[in-house]
Amino acid sequence: MKKFVNDPQQYVPEMLKGIELANPGKLRYIPDYNLIMRADAPRDDKVSIIQGSGSGHEPAHVMAVGKGMLDAACPGDVFAAPPSDYVYETTKLLASPKGVLHIINNYTGDRMAFEMGRELAEAEDIKIATIIVDDDVAVKDSTYTVGRRGVAGNFFVIKAVGAASERGASLEELVTLGERVNSVTRTMGMALTSCTPPAKGSPLFELGEDEMEMGVGIHGEPGRRREKLAGANAIVDELLEAVVTDLPYSSGDDVALMINGLGGTPISELYILFGRAHQQLADRGVNVTRSYVGEYCTSLDMAGASLTLVRLDPELNELLDAPAEVAVRIF
Repeated sequence: MKKFVNDPQQYVPEMLKGIELANPGKLRYIPDYNLIMRADAPRDDKVSIIQGSGSGHEPAHVMAVGKGMLDAACPGDVFAAPPSDYVYETTKLLASPKGVLHIINNYTGDRMAFEMGRELAEAEDIKIATIIVDDDVAVKDSTYTVGRRGVAGNFFVIKAVGAASERGASLEELVTLGERVNSVTRTMGMALTSCTPPAKGSPLFELGEDEMEMGVGIHGEPGRRREKLAGANAIVDELLEAVVTDLPYSSGDDVALMINGLGGTPISELYILFGRAHQQLADRGVNVTRSYVGEYCTSLDMAGASLTLVRLDPELNELLDAPAEVAVRIF
C-alpha cells in the first residue's frame, strides 16, 4: 500500500483536523464525535441539517458542510457507520428551535445509528425528522443495506434542502422537498479497480486486468455482474439504459446529469463518459440542462464512475442555483 498515511487508526481524525484548518472561521472540528460543523451553527432561524456515514467517500459528507448545504456531518471510520452516540451528541449540539433534519443514505448500519441517536435526542424533546436517500438502481439489496443504496444522488437532496433551509423552510417542508428530490433521482456506478482501505492495507476485492464490475457499491459491494472490460461508450450506454428506464425518464424531460468519479479516475476520462451520456440522452429527447462532472461521492482510490440523472422542475432549478459555501467547491 502506498498512501499518505501515518497511523491508519488516525486516518479519519487527521483528515478532519485538516479540513478545519483549511476553513478557519467557517468550520469547527470536534474530535470526540468525528464532527465537522458550521462555525455559526446552530441558528435559531433555520433547521439544522445533519448527515453521517462511513468515511472514505469524500467529499461526501464532511466536505459538504457549509452555508446552503449541511450544517454538520459526523462520519464513522472508513466504510463504517458512525456510532449512535456520535449521532446523538451531534444532534444535541445542532439542536435548533426549528428542528433537526437527518439525511441518511440507505445502509443498514447508518439507519441503525441514526435511529438510535434520534430516539435518545427525542427523549430530550429535540424535534427531529429523517430523509432516506436510495437512488442506486443497480441492486435492490446488498451486504450493507436493505433496499436500494444511497449514493451520489444524495448531493442533490443536500443541495435542495440546504438551500430551502437557508430560506427558513420548516422541518416538514424540508422532508417533503427532500423526498421529492430523491424520488426523481437515479444512479448506477461501475468499477475498473478495487479500493484499498488504510486499515486493511490491501485491495478490498480483486478484479482481473480485463474485468470490470457493473453496478458496484461504494463500499465495494457486488453489483449486477462482473464482466470483461468494455470501451467507454459501451459502459456509459449500459449505465444510462439502467438509469433512464428505471424512473423512467422521458422525451421532453429536463434533467441534471452527473458523472461522478469514485476516487481514482482522471477528470479527463469522466468528461469522455459525460460526452457520450449527453449525446445518448439527446438522442432520446431528454434535455441535459444542468451538468456535474467530478468527484462527489467516492470510494477511496477506486477507479470507476457513476451516472446520476435528476428530473428537474422550476423549484428544483431555483434551489440548485442558490449560493452555497463548502470546504470543496462542488456546487
